[in-house]
Amino acid sequence: MRKMIAALTACGAVMVMASAAPTQASSKDPVSALKELLAPGRGVHFAETATVLDGADRREGRKRRGAFEFDNVGIQNLDITMTRGKEGWKRVIGIGQTSYESGGDVKKWIPKGKTWYMSRHQLFLHHSQLLGFDEQVINPAEPKTLAALLRNGKLSGKTVTGTITFKELDKVSHWFTSSEHRTWSENTKIYYTLTLTSTGLVGRVQSSYAATKTSRKDVEGKTFHVDTHYSAWGSETSIKAPDPRTVADELPIDF
Repeated sequence: MRKMIAALTACGAVMVMASAAPTQASSKDPVSALKELLAPGRGVHFAETATVLDGADRREGRKRRGAFEFDNVGIQNLDITMTRGKEGWKRVIGIGQTSYESGGDVKKWIPKGKTWYMSRHQLFLHHSQLLGFDEQVINPAEPKTLAALLRNGKLSGKTVTGTITFKELDKVSHWFTSSEHRTWSENTKIYYTLTLTSTGLVGRVQSSYAATKTSRKDVEGKTFHVDTHYSAWGSETSIKAPDPRTVADELPIDF
């Protein structure tokens, strides 16, 4: 991720000082292990790939790399870069309730000389709505979410497999509640597998869910498979807003 971010901009910074290596199953409670790491200035890195199924058609979805910065209870800030084929790249930085977008369609309509568009939202973690419909809707950096996944799942060795509905996830996950997926059918089932590390943390999340009652023709009926790998749990992480001189907070009049 560092090389990609350095090539895109010298703004928002993510610093990593350590990494976590999945090895063997752990006897430590994963929720307790996670809570021990939640503190300002700490975070986790991830990389994920989505696959989209549309009937017999199978195609590659978006790839994402980035980091979450914690507060004392969960996720406070994020910095994520997405890529997909001809769409090129798009980067999203979320600082509290303020989001910054660069690349993608943004570069087509922000004022000349600017590289970022800023928007503020009443909904915390609204930034997840900027990541695409094939994003990972399960976020293991939330203690309540992780606890629900463990309750719903079955542990075998170092893996936990189970299902959880959108309705159930909506009750425990700020990440999910802030996403566009909340407007889909609440009965939608997510099939998931968690892979735990030797320290009891989540090293990998694999999930699958179908788009039902979305009111969007371009999404309805498709199935998303998302594979996300996590590393550097609890590492020193600092996500910062872009240089104000590169940011636009208003759209052109003729947009």
